[in-house]
Amino acid sequence: MSELHVEELSADTIVAANSLSLKPGQEEFIAPTTYAVAMVVADPQKTWQRVVLDGREVVAFVRAYFDDESPTDYLRAALWRINVDANAQGRGAGRFAVDAVIAEARKRGLSRLTVVYEAGDGGPEAFFRRVGFRPTGESEYGEVVAEIAL
Repeated sequence: MSELHVEELSADTIVAANSLSLKPGQEEFIAPTTYAVAMVVADPQKTWQRVVLDGREVVAFVRAYFDDESPTDYLRAALWRINVDANAQGRGAGRFAVDAVIAEARKRGLSRLTVVYEAGDGGPEAFFRRVGFRPTGESEYGEVVAEIAL
């Protein structure tokens, strides 16, 4: 992957973003699309959505949430969703997407970014650790809360 770049999610890229494939077993770690869409409708100004393209091909989708007034500390600056196409996994698209979110968080003057995920074999924990997130606790639902200092 040599031509990676980030673009805002648009009418031109949404179908490709919704069509990203997963490796077998990963679907159990992804929240339903309807849940993700509901969040955007509820807070469109606080949601940052982008696609990662390799040349002209959408290879990943990333959503972050920024709300410095959130009563839930770990949701003030959070990587909310990252989907990397099965064929692009392990080739740098995920790290590129996380770096884009980190750059946006820094631009907003934030000092940390969090992510919430379910632990388990085949889950995203190894990826999040590789890109610098460290577990700091659990959500009220028993999910792992991890953070990266900016």
